[in-house]
Amino acid sequence: MNLLVTGGCGFIGSNFIEYVIDKKQICKLVNVDCLSYAGSLDNTKSFHKHSKYLLEKYDLSNYNKVYDTFYKHDITHVVHFAAESHVDNSIKGSKEFVDSNIVGTHALLEAARKFKVRFHHVSTDEVYGVAKDGERFSEDTPYDPRNPYSATKAASDFLVKAYVNTHGIKATISNCCNNYGPNQHGEKFIPVVINSLLDDQPIPVYGKGDQVRDWIYVDDHCSGVWKVLTKGKIGETYLVGSDCEKTNLEIITELCKILKKDPNEYISFVEDRPGHDFRYAIDSSKIRKKLKWKSKINLKQGLKKTVKHYA
Repeated sequence: MNLLVTGGCGFIGSNFIEYVIDKKQICKLVNVDCLSYAGSLDNTKSFHKHSKYLLEKYDLSNYNKVYDTFYKHDITHVVHFAAESHVDNSIKGSKEFVDSNIVGTHALLEAARKFKVRFHHVSTDEVYGVAKDGERFSEDTPYDPRNPYSATKAASDFLVKAYVNTHGIKATISNCCNNYGPNQHGEKFIPVVINSLLDDQPIPVYGKGDQVRDWIYVDDHCSGVWKVLTKGKIGETYLVGSDCEKTNLEIITELCKILKKDPNEYISFVEDRPGHDFRYAIDSSKIRKKLKWKSKINLKQGLKKTVKHYA
């Protein structure tokens, strides 16, 4: 396959490229990234000289450049990671989120329709809103986005579904829980905690720190995406999670144990952000049963790997 990966200089995209580039199925891998603040060429150091790898730098809202990339590289498969993803930034200003997450996805879908390629769209569990106590999101959970970021991701999901139904494109969607691991931008929760501890600085904690997230190590997410791309049923959605629900305070405590710090000396409670969803939780039984996928790295192992990267 000639694979186009969008956002391959970002956190999950760069880890995905590293995960797949040596696979025998890959003949050519083209990374399209606009290199926004969240992307970095440093994230590509492990593969940027690989004989299969090419980087094209532009914004996905440039339809002509998207078409040109599909044509000149004879693209057969697409994995679409590129997105603005920081909720706090979407609250302050959402135009970039609309441009990247909706318009960029539309440009790719138009190209996928024109060139008849296999398309996989990577999305988030945040499109489902808040998980009620004792319940977990499934592929049948109604969408209920509650902030500008998740609203734009929900819109992009619906565009993909519409292009499958209307134009018959060969597409799948995966919605994943919170990722962590190497190359994650410093604005995200776990890097903030690690860097604060390493620098002996206070850890800002929204509200009471009792918000619950389902956590997955990035390599496990990458293996799930690859499984859906190669084995998933066209038109289907798959939720990717590792059944690892933890409060923010529990994550901080675990990181403090790894770094041998006292959490009470670092935690600094701050005013909660507007519309902060209390709990996300994923039921990943469909991908486990239908595609025989499962996560392999538990939280303690993953956090140790992550701390090693940042330290």
